[in-house]
Amino acid sequence: MSILPKIQRSTYARWLLPISLALNVCFVGAASAVAYRYTGDVPLPAVDLIGRSAGDRLDRVAAALPANDAQIMRAQIHAEEVKVAAAQADLRLAQEEARNALRAEPFDINAMRASMAEVQVAREKYHTVLHEVFEASAPRLSVVGRNMLANLSAIRGNVSP
Repeated sequence: MSILPKIQRSTYARWLLPISLALNVCFVGAASAVAYRYTGDVPLPAVDLIGRSAGDRLDRVAAALPANDAQIMRAQIHAEEVKVAAAQADLRLAQEEARNALRAEPFDINAMRASMAEVQVAREKYHTVLHEVFEASAPRLSVVGRNMLANLSAIRGNVSP
């Protein structure tokens, strides 16, 4: 009987080292993949979200235009910056109220619906203000600038083909 436990222990010990090595190789591979992912030229998603204010987006739009048109667009953005910032602040406050309604205990479906409706109204107002900036500057832009504006991807700030 004393032979059987020795055989089981030696079989267990024989497999312990290869399994441990395999797990360590997997861990090193995963760590290397994560390190490689975050050391490249691709921006981190969190860092990419930093410039998401309305002013930053409008500035990226202006930067994509020819110099004279960019100057016209930036002047209009500067003239309307208080209005744009207020609309964006109202939208963010409405979104925060909707989040708070979802977190509330006890949960109130009517409060959530009301706050979601406020978000829709605030978002519509925000988009209307942004559109007013474009409407006010478009007549003064060159044909090339208006065409570039028409082809602009507002999310990336790049001109699409």
